[in-house]
Amino acid sequence: MKKYSIILLVLVSMVMSGCYSHRVIGYLQEPTKHNKLPVYDSVAYEPYRIRINDEIIYRLITMDETMSKMLGANEAGISTQYANSYRVHEDGTVDIPFLKPVKMQGLTEKEAQDTLRAAFREIIPDADVKLALYNKGFSVIGDANAGQYYIYKEKMNIFQALAMTGDVMNSGDRRHIRIIRPRDGGQEPEILEFDIRTNTIIDSKYYYVYPNDVIYVARTKNSFYTVPNYAGFIGLITSSVALLTTVLNYVAYLYK
Repeated sequence: MKKYSIILLVLVSMVMSGCYSHRVIGYLQEPTKHNKLPVYDSVAYEPYRIRINDEIIYRLITMDETMSKMLGANEAGISTQYANSYRVHEDGTVDIPFLKPVKMQGLTEKEAQDTLRAAFREIIPDADVKLALYNKGFSVIGDANAGQYYIYKEKMNIFQALAMTGDVMNSGDRRHIRIIRPRDGGQEPEILEFDIRTNTIIDSKYYYVYPNDVIYVARTKNSFYTVPNYAGFIGLITSSVALLTTVLNYVAYLYK
């Protein structure tokens, strides 16, 4: 009986070590010498800059009747150009109807809007322009609700992005989240790897999500042996004890 008690104790210890704890899956933890969480430096936010193969949409507003008719504008002089997207070519320019190619690569959305407005005002003095990035989304793969999602606000952070997926699964490796970020000029994509559990991730270079980012959540190596919560742990212990009791009773019956 002593031998079987030791086996049961070892089994309990193994299961306890396999439970998901706050230390393993909790967010915004304070780095200490015990948890050894990384400390990331804060950096200033950099707005997204338009890249080659990005697409823009715009709306032109003018009270010039002649141009309104040519652009298919409504009675308020607002064009319907939001229905079409325009790709940034390899030379960094966009072909816009009635205009010479407009340089967009390297500009923020606001700078691109101001640039396009200035170009239109060369032929339409009262022109106003509203511009937006068309491909304003990011992708998630791995141990989260994989899919493509839309960036609905400026300065969307990693927590808001993952919340759209329903959060990382308990089996996801929060220590090694990766963001694959495209770069211009035929360069290899930038790969950012970070531990999302530390509270120093706020305002770090890993904090904000940009258009075309791919967020990859790997599965932890020991996830197969880990129970999702303590309710699962209690169930496992109960079933293990029941199995051990059955085996002991069977062995005792054989040696009567």
